[in-house]
Amino acid sequence: MIFLLEPAGTNADATIERLRDYLGRKVKIKKAELSREEATVEIEWRGWQQEGARLAAAARELHRKGARRNALSMYREALEIDPANIEAMLGMGLALSELDRFEEALTTLKLAREFGGKGTELILALGRCSEQLGRIAAATSYFEQALKAEPRNFTARRALRALAARG
Repeated sequence: MIFLLEPAGTNADATIERLRDYLGRKVKIKKAELSREEATVEIEWRGWQQEGARLAAAARELHRKGARRNALSMYREALEIDPANIEAMLGMGLALSELDRFEEALTTLKLAREFGGKGTELILALGRCSEQLGRIAAATSYFEQALKAEPRNFTARRALRALAARG
C-alpha cells in the first residue's frame, strides 16, 4: 500500500501517527518505509472479511434501491468489522457523494484506491468529487485515467468536455 502524504515535518513518529489516524485504530502498522514523497506501509488487521463482504453487499443493494442513508450506516458497520473492505469503502464514497458530502466522499474513495481498489467506477467517482470541490486539475486527471482504462467511456468523455468548456 502506498500513500501520498502531506508533509508532517522530519519527524517519522509524527508521520506514523498520522498514518494510524488515517487508517483507523483497528489497523496495525507492521512496517512503514518513509521517504520525502511517499510512505509504503505494511498493515495487519483482524477483520471478519466474509461478514464484512455480506454487509457491504446488503448495503449496496439498499443503495441501489435509493436508501442511501441506511446504506451509509451499513457501509460504516461493514468497515467496523473489516477495516480493509474495499467494496464498503467504494460504496460509502459513492453514497456520500450522492448526499453532496464531497470532501468525505473524496477521502473515502482515495482510501479505497490506496487499499487496492480498481476500476472505472472508482476513478469516475474520484473525478466527480474532485470536480465538485473545484479541484479541476485533479478531476481532469481522473477522467483522463478513466478514458485510458476504457477508451469508449462516454461519462469520462462528457466530463472532460464539460471541464474544457469551463476554461
